[in-house]
Amino acid sequence: MPFKIVRNDITKMKTDAIVNTANPNPVIGDGSDANVYKAAGVSELLAARKELGKIERGQAVFTEGFGLTAKFIIHTAGPVWKGGNLGEEKILRSCYKNCLDIARELDCKSVAFPLISTGNYGYPKEKALSVALDEINVFLMQDDNDEMEVYLVIYDEEAFDLSSKIYSDIQSFIDANYIEENAQNEQMIFGARLKNLSIKSAKPLPVPEEELIEKSVPIQKTYKINATSVSLENFLGKKEESFQNILMHHIAERKYSNKEVYKRANIDAKLFSKIICTKNYVPKKKNVMALAVGLRLNLSDAEKFMAAAGYAFSNSEKFDLIVKYFISNENYNMIDLEEKLWELTGKTLGNLVE
Repeated sequence: MPFKIVRNDITKMKTDAIVNTANPNPVIGDGSDANVYKAAGVSELLAARKELGKIERGQAVFTEGFGLTAKFIIHTAGPVWKGGNLGEEKILRSCYKNCLDIARELDCKSVAFPLISTGNYGYPKEKALSVALDEINVFLMQDDNDEMEVYLVIYDEEAFDLSSKIYSDIQSFIDANYIEENAQNEQMIFGARLKNLSIKSAKPLPVPEEELIEKSVPIQKTYKINATSVSLENFLGKKEESFQNILMHHIAERKYSNKEVYKRANIDAKLFSKIICTKNYVPKKKNVMALAVGLRLNLSDAEKFMAAAGYAFSNSEKFDLIVKYFISNENYNMIDLEEKLWELTGKTLGNLVE
């Protein structure tokens, strides 16, 4: 996948490069910086950093990966958070941009980022996440960069504070749909709930069929034979159009290129090629939803598109409802969608690998 959010220790990522939030001076810092030195080999990495000298905040340099699986370590000096009015965001954006440029120059096929500056430097995580996703999206949307796999590695399980209007709107959308579906589900009673059931009805309860049979004339069942028989060949001839044909129809109708669609859907070129070229192949549900976003379908068309692959949005799944909310509001920014999916469910569309 071009972009994925994962929960892991960045030193264990099997990517061509990892990014380290470094101390501007060639010394071992605290937190994640210390962990990178420990995993790579303190003496070798420290010697290499001393050769490179001081890093200005927002800038980036690279060294070998030494003891890491990664070939390279890209070191960047992030901003120290002092309230947000001293250029912290600009510096943080420079960190991501410069690291990505270095990864491209090194011909890296994959790179893993931490949430830069959110440790000892105190940058608020929800703000840092927004900057990271924005800069990664800008980079990946450039034609020369769309084959690079970029990972954002979240180490801890701390929830992000959500205060934006879109969060409130999403939550209201979820609540409304959950209420609607739960009201329907109230008609179905299972297991332990039966003990608490109180039946109040003005109508008499139905008599079991067995008792009716004993007290009445035996029931004769009749069967009506349809004179018009349909052959299996004719029945199969009415089969609906394949998912691949429907996908290509949407692309042609909107005059999109294949590349536009799979990039907006955050699906790599190889998987997209498999989807459109493999006869009768049906992608997994998350990839179908991602393609609906990449195609910029309205909700009605998105639901039909999902149905063509044998799926439907589920009102009992918060994940599905968030995707449905974005499509309903014609918000096709995949990075925004991934951010909200991660914040609210701990999952993303890009976490799926086929």
